[in-house]
Amino acid sequence: MAGRIRSFVALALPEQNLAALEGHLADCAREAPGYRWVEPDSIHLTLRFLGNLEPAALERVRAELSSVGGAPFDLALDGRGTFGPRTTPRVVWIGVSAGLETCAALAGRIEAACQQAGLEPEPRQFRAHVTLARARAEGERLPALPDPPRLVPWTVEDFALYESRLRQQPRYVVLERYALSRQP
Repeated sequence: MAGRIRSFVALALPEQNLAALEGHLADCAREAPGYRWVEPDSIHLTLRFLGNLEPAALERVRAELSSVGGAPFDLALDGRGTFGPRTTPRVVWIGVSAGLETCAALAGRIEAACQQAGLEPEPRQFRAHVTLARARAEGERLPALPDPPRLVPWTVEDFALYESRLRQQPRYVVLERYALSRQP
């Protein structure tokens, strides 16, 4: 894997929402220590996971992403959910309550750009969510958790290409931001 860059495309959350989630995540971590709760500065909404790419492939993706158009749009998060069995989920997340169709359309344009850059199609259907936690072990029971905080809706004005640096700080580094100002 030497020389490969683990990367993804995502939306950043506004500072106000990250601050609101910080205390909530700490409370949840106390209630459910069997889950790895996301650090507040690592919270994002993934639009396309790219995986471990050779630098040349990442540059092709970077170039194609610059052609992804779209107008800014409003987005709101609300409602906790899980992936996996109801009592022993693998992932705990917060969902998109407004702007879902526009967010999914943006993810679709990003997917097309990635394929144009030579990446294989993403086999999983896009599901807009912000991951809050992952189970440390399969079959970990999820206890009752406090209700998530009320998060402020915001206008998404850009998306970003991130590098994921496992076991390093900062964990996610923005490689490039792409403004939403043009119609696709």
